[in-house]
Amino acid sequence: MAVTYRFEGGFPDDETIRAAYDAADMARAVVCYKHFFPVVSGLSILSGQLETGARFNRVFSLQETAPRHRGLTLNSDTPYAGAMLDLHGGALALDIPAGPITGSILDADQGWVADVGVPGPDGGHGGHYTLLPPGTGEDDPADPFTLHASTFRLIAGLRAVPLGGDLEGAVDLLRSVRVSPVGNDPDWVEPQWSDVTARPQDGTPNAFQGTLAFWSALHGYLSDEPLREGDRAYVGELSALGIRPGEPFVPDERMRALLTAAAEEADAQMRVQSLADRRPDRVVWPDRRWEWVSLRPEGASFTVDDVLDVDARDTWFYQAIATSPAMFHREAGAGSVYWFGAHDSSGAYLDGGRTYRLTVPLPVPAGQFWSVTAYDAQTRSQVSTDQGSASLRSLFELRDRLGGDSVTLWFGPEPPADATAAWVRTVPGRGWFSHLRVYGPGEAVFDGSWRPGDFEAMRRP
Repeated sequence: MAVTYRFEGGFPDDETIRAAYDAADMARAVVCYKHFFPVVSGLSILSGQLETGARFNRVFSLQETAPRHRGLTLNSDTPYAGAMLDLHGGALALDIPAGPITGSILDADQGWVADVGVPGPDGGHGGHYTLLPPGTGEDDPADPFTLHASTFRLIAGLRAVPLGGDLEGAVDLLRSVRVSPVGNDPDWVEPQWSDVTARPQDGTPNAFQGTLAFWSALHGYLSDEPLREGDRAYVGELSALGIRPGEPFVPDERMRALLTAAAEEADAQMRVQSLADRRPDRVVWPDRRWEWVSLRPEGASFTVDDVLDVDARDTWFYQAIATSPAMFHREAGAGSVYWFGAHDSSGAYLDGGRTYRLTVPLPVPAGQFWSVTAYDAQTRSQVSTDQGSASLRSLFELRDRLGGDSVTLWFGPEPPADATAAWVRTVPGRGWFSHLRVYGPGEAVFDGSWRPGDFEAMRRP
């Protein structure tokens, strides 16, 4: 609602003063919430791991991800490994074994440091990486195995492809990843790997979204980590709101109410941007409802000609975690490609109380494998039901169904009439969306000669 400002002889009256300051602070807070959303989401990943027993530099987690592991569009395609690293004590060495490992090193704010394994400079042949703390010199392009972090806390997010469906072999490969100090550290204890598959986990920022707690978490991060150049202007805006690194965060009643309202407003805007995008370049195929999950194929920074595409960044981080060029490039054979589906063939949102059919032409042009995963629209985590699964994967559930011209996948609250059909249970009263992922995509993915069907809603009984 527009505010009417009044000035007498050029000076503002009391109501104008109040309204102008409130509007200015609200605008600052909304912009800062969006900019720093990846930070708070990244902190949630770390806190979620800590709750399962992981410890920086001491205990790393392994899991075969399932719906009980909440995370922004986590999938169950391959086992995950998360190594939380802390460089306050100095540089660390990360040894990646040879084999089908893919992964990325990320700063605490989810900023991309480097890929490792198959998409990294070792190319899947194994590599010895040196991770340097912030402020220890410039990057050396001639040495891609020496990495410069921008934050002291990092996470190495790793996955191993279960070749031939061999989950045990994939997990064992991840266990062989090693971390050690660079130089002598008499107090160093070799980190242990802990399998947390059986434990519930929540690595989402859902508890912080739209609340005052978002700002408290952000304040803690800014007080603990170095100021990044790209954050400098936003930190200035936060300072005007009383959020200053290294100083107590004690907002008064007015500021508490304003920051809470700004968090609610900004979160709603991000949800709309991410789940109801209207950019023309979101469309993958003009005759389909599928959309690109990542709107920027150029790389992991969401920039074009040094200009940040803020909508693309907001869309990604509200719906997903982590960044890597291998996840975004749209070219044959490169990494993977993700598509977002939230509408049926008529354009209506997917409804957990209805049954849908999805036809996927075969063969899918995937050099490695492919999958379709259903996500709860509220949590952006895998749909959680007593079925215990939200994915249909070419390596597992669909392995023996890929011999014909197409495969039919079912989604709905009740199983289809054919008890042997490939099916994911959904929850009545809750919306859901899907990610269709193709790993090692072929040229047919990009030239339009292959394309999946849309979700078709079945007639109500």
